[in-house]
Parts: sequence; structure tokens; C-alpha cells
Amino acid sequence: MSEKHVPSDWILSDRPERPEEACGVFGVYATGEDVARLAYFGLHALQHRGQESAGIAVADGHTLMVVKNLGLVPQVFTESDLDSLQGFLAVGHTRYSTTGASKKWENAQPMISSIGPNTIALAHNGNLVNTASLRDELSALGTRFRSTTDSEVIVRLVDHFTQQHHSIRGGIRDAMRMMRGAYSVVMMSEEALYAFRDPYGVRPLSLGRLPDERGWVVASETCALDIVGAEYVRDIAPGELVRVKDGVLDSEQAVSPAKPGLCIFEFVYFARPDSVLYGRSLYEARRLQGASLATTAPVEADLVIGVPDSGVPGAVGYAQASGIPFGEGLVKNRYVGRTFISPTQSLRQQGIRLKLNPLKHIIEGQRLVVVDDSIVRGNTSRKLVQLLREAGAAEVHMRLTSPPVVWPCFYGIDTDTQDQLIAANHSVEEIAEFIGADSLAYLSLDELVASTGRPADEFCRACFDGEYPIEVPESVRRGKLALEPGA
Repeated sequence: MSEKHVPSDWILSDRPERPEEACGVFGVYATGEDVARLAYFGLHALQHRGQESAGIAVADGHTLMVVKNLGLVPQVFTESDLDSLQGFLAVGHTRYSTTGASKKWENAQPMISSIGPNTIALAHNGNLVNTASLRDELSALGTRFRSTTDSEVIVRLVDHFTQQHHSIRGGIRDAMRMMRGAYSVVMMSEEALYAFRDPYGVRPLSLGRLPDERGWVVASETCALDIVGAEYVRDIAPGELVRVKDGVLDSEQAVSPAKPGLCIFEFVYFARPDSVLYGRSLYEARRLQGASLATTAPVEADLVIGVPDSGVPGAVGYAQASGIPFGEGLVKNRYVGRTFISPTQSLRQQGIRLKLNPLKHIIEGQRLVVVDDSIVRGNTSRKLVQLLREAGAAEVHMRLTSPPVVWPCFYGIDTDTQDQLIAANHSVEEIAEFIGADSLAYLSLDELVASTGRPADEFCRACFDGEYPIEVPESVRRGKLALEPGA
């Protein structure tokens, strides 16, 4: 496939190569604890889920305060900020927006709103697919909006129904019955913590307990429970609403659970390898994915390397199953994220070198198996292969621990319309030629599912097979969203 057949924006685009998750959420109820610092470190563990803004809200039973801003967690919060956030309740959020307006302070979370005599703070991970219709209905009732996110629509919807019920739980319950799409939410008033999840459970949400029954923690991933010393108890169930008040946890099935639909890409890339989903270690799942590739897509090579960080467990599995030595051929600069300081044009031309640097003395003259998690547009993989060639690699064989991404996501992941997904428009051989690899192989969907230890019908697999568990309006499928997803 010659370059002239490839859309120019695949080559020139600065958009992320991998699908990007949309936000991490964290909530804690713990009397006598420094909940602001617990939330800070919880968000630190969830930084990979959102790198554009961060926020923490804290309440003490009477008042609610929030600190939020654009930037990474360590950039947003100072010691004095955390000292000022005193209370026994906290909700935190790290944000990645899936469309524009990421650099608007108004879209940073937690979202704060007055609901009757109460003030609430809400943090949301996911994406509603009926945002526009809900906003229109609320606007017709006189509701005014300050941001452009679906997360604020959730806030206003809860507000609307709370006023009818004179009960926050009743307001959440009715709001959940109206919302369509993916949502894992932590929310608090001045005196209670709430957590609720869509009936499909598309986005993860875990419940933990602090030692000696000192309090409860809710987080997007179990790694955030680990960092604050909380013991994992269970997942918040699809359609479940949990409240912690006066130290007591109450649960109800607010909406009937649907067919399970956890995003299977959590097992490929989104979740940290030290997290657990469906009872399975993410590291172990990714190691098994690499081992499967060694069986289904073997190749004669001298060294197996992983693309940091998500490709490394798969590379370990490939090496173990194939008998080819594993080596560290790429060093990642972990301090280069979505910085707000733009590189110069000459640095931009270095592209992937800002994040990855090859170890030439390891790579030179070697036939490499390079394990990565996915290829979406092809830009980064093309630059990576070129980087390895320049470092002296004799051969580069790409192996991916996911099937081809051929369908866009509408539930909170940043993938384009189908014409921008390289695997939707070109064969494996053509993609290999475009990125410059000697060979390219993907993990099959069946093998990916097998690595999770769960049946296929417990996952949303839409980005791979086009079967969307939640009906998506045609206007949303065409990319004509009136609002941007906020979480």
C-alpha cells in the first residue's frame, strides 16, 4: 500500500494513537481521616485515566469545598490546598475529554451544584448517548447550563428529580431511569457519599473498605484502593446505587441490570496492570494475550520487546511461550504526558522520541518481536518502527494484544468515525506495509476474551465487532453530538 493511498491526516494528525479512556473517579467516607490526601493519592493512581484536569471536593457535614484546575494531579494541588480541604467526605476526578474544549475550566470536575438545601459534588466516568435530548428537555423546563458536558446534564437531572422527591436518593434513582449510555459516578452531599453505575456496567467501579472499618472508598480501579490501604470488597453492580451516611453503607438496585457490558478494552490497555477486574489480574490477562500470540503468530526472532507500558506484560507472555528472550528495548519518559507546554516545531518533528527512546546496544542487529496493545490510526506505530530501524533493528515484527479496532466507541472512548480507523479500511498486509513492519499480527477476539477468564457476552466488544449493547442514536453515530462527553 503506497503512502498516496493513505489519508494525509493519518500521517499528520497529532491525536493520540491509542483509544483514550475518559476519566477516573474516586470517593471516600472516613471520619477522623485526612480524606483530601486520601483522594489526592487515589487520583494519583488513576492519573492514567485522565490527564487534562483534576479536582477534589471535601465536605464536613455542613459545608462543601472544591479545588479543581487544568493539569495533572501534582500540578493542580498544593499542600495548602489539601490543608484547606477539611472534612470526612471527599470526591475526586481526573479528566480526559473525548472531543474539544478540554482546556475549559468549567468542564473540570467534580461538578458542583445546589440541590434544594444541599450542595452536591459529582464526578463521572463514561458518556451518555442521549445527552442532547435530555439537555433539550431540561432547558425547556428552565434549566440553565454552565458547561458543555454530559456530566452537567447528569447533575441537572439529579437536581430536577430531587426537588420532586425531596430526596437525593430518589433524585438519583429517577435520573438513572432517564439516562442512556455509560456512567460510573461518585457523588456527595455535605453529609453522604453516593456511587452509582449504568445497568450495563460499561465503565468499572470498585468498592473498598479502609482498615479497622474506618471508612469506605469507591474508585474506578482497584489500584486506587491499594494506594490508600483500602481492601477491595466488590464491584458496584450494574444499575446499583450505594449510599454511605453516618458510616453506614446502604445499597439498592436503582434500575434493573441489563446484559453485562464491561468494556473489554480495559483488559487491553485502559486499566493499570496492577488492577483487578472480574476477579482477574490485568497483568496476568495481558501476559496470557502475549502467550496466545506466540502460538497463533510465531516468527523467528532474536528478541521480544514490549512497548511501554501496556505492551510489556504481553511481551513477557510472548517470550515465555515462544522461548525467545525478553529484553527492554525501549525506555519511556514517564514525565511526558499531555503537557500544557507545547514543544517547538523541531521537537515536534522528533515525534515519538519525546516519549520513547530505543536502547541501541540492545536492538542493533536483532530480529525483533515488538508487542503493543493496538493500532488505531497507524501514526505512532509507523514512527515506532522507523525509530527501531534507525536504532539498527534487522527486522521488526509487530504483534498486537487486541483484535483490529474497526468500529468507533460512543461510550466514552476517543475513537474516530470509521473512516479514520486504519483497520476498518485496509488489510493486515496493507497496514504492515504502511507502518513499515516486516510482519504484523493481531490477537483474535476469541483469544482476547479467553484471557479475561469470562464469557464473551459479559463484555462490550463493539470496537471490535460492531455489536453495541446500548442503542446509539443515528445522530450520535454520525458524530453530530450537540455536547461533548465530560468524563
